[in-house]
Amino acid sequence: MSLRTRLLAAFAYVLVLVIVALEVPLALNISRRVDAEIKSEAQGQAQLLAAGVAGRLSDRDELESLLEGAAADLGGRAIVVGPRGRLIADSAGRGLAASFYGSRPEVRDALSGRPAQGTRRSDTLRKELLVTAVPVLRGTRTVGAVRVTQSVDSVRSEVRGDVLALVGVGVAALLLGLGVAWLLAGSLTRPLRALADGARRVAGGDLEARVAPEGSSEQREVARAFNDMTARLGRMLRAQRDFVANASHQLRTPLTGLRLRLESAELKTSDPDVARDLAAAGRETERLAQLLGQLLSLARDAESDDGEQLRLADVARAARERWRGPAESSGHRLRLHGDQATEVRGSPADIAAMLDNLIENALNYSPPDTTVSLEWERRGDRVVITVSDEGPGIEPSEADQVFERFYRGARSEGTEGSGLGLAVVEALARRWGGRVTLGNRPGGGAHAEILLPLGLPGADPLLERVLPDDG
Repeated sequence: MSLRTRLLAAFAYVLVLVIVALEVPLALNISRRVDAEIKSEAQGQAQLLAAGVAGRLSDRDELESLLEGAAADLGGRAIVVGPRGRLIADSAGRGLAASFYGSRPEVRDALSGRPAQGTRRSDTLRKELLVTAVPVLRGTRTVGAVRVTQSVDSVRSEVRGDVLALVGVGVAALLLGLGVAWLLAGSLTRPLRALADGARRVAGGDLEARVAPEGSSEQREVARAFNDMTARLGRMLRAQRDFVANASHQLRTPLTGLRLRLESAELKTSDPDVARDLAAAGRETERLAQLLGQLLSLARDAESDDGEQLRLADVARAARERWRGPAESSGHRLRLHGDQATEVRGSPADIAAMLDNLIENALNYSPPDTTVSLEWERRGDRVVITVSDEGPGIEPSEADQVFERFYRGARSEGTEGSGLGLAVVEALARRWGGRVTLGNRPGGGAHAEILLPLGLPGADPLLERVLPDDG
């Protein structure tokens, strides 16, 4: 879960708690207030009606007129009973004339001189009713009672409406709060994403990457510390690269002199044992010279120019000519295959160095009388250069480690090498915006791929032909 999501969830949790803490008591208060208002209104109407009918108990028509008006105002039913509980008038009509209501608790209380109010369920109407009964007084004597009934459903409907309106306000407040929280969380996480992006750029080799200090004071402090660390790291790596380059360059002159002296001594000696030792020392100086050349290539890791358009067919032929002699001496065949017109942009020396290192590895690790293939093809906007052999391949767990400097795989025992070849290839490929991968062929053997950006296409369509599969 991202930090922004976590912050949004925390804001939502707090907002929900606050809204619930505010709205639940408010909803209960609204419910009680509406209930009290309805009951008070019913009580008042019943008292007013009782006062109006006190002198008209004998005039049934006028009583019914008063009851119908009160019932319409209350949205319910109103009746008047005599002192013994017999129905005198009913807002619902005369169909129940002279019915006995004295057994009803509220009517019995009202005939006793006590107003009564409560709710009960009507089995006939199948609903909850609010019942209000008050005595009809003539002086101090109770001469009857007025009962008003109202459906509680209307009261509850009004309460539900108020509660739903309150919930709507709460939802709107929650959405508005979440919107503000989303913007606030974005302002908090944006500097962190910029810092992560800067760290990835530095990890990818861009030591000039910097992060703009923004956000809170703590975030700006972290950004400034990151920039200081990156600057110091860049200075350290440049110093290290300069040291390696200078040391390698300075060692070349005495190394060349040493090799010439060894060759001269080998020509002058007549002792075969001494000649053999001198020849072995000469081979070691050759290895040392090769190692210095690889160190110089790595030291120039960050140096690049615009390069030039290179036709891969020409580069591959030149590589085959360079390695034809060593391949024949070790009993290997070199095979080329690819489009004649495919081009890449790069340095001729860098492309040649990549091919040389991969071909040398393939010759060293594959048995005699096998084929080393150099192929290239276009894949979308990139060119794939492949060098494959028929050797033992690599351990799958070492596919990434083999590109580390001075690392030699588990299957390199008994072969010559410094452990820098693949590191050089990886550094040169990255210099020109590409990458290199190493794996195993389905039929056995290692399979190295260099992916480089595609160069400008050839102008002559007649050049779009495939090189012969020669050796």
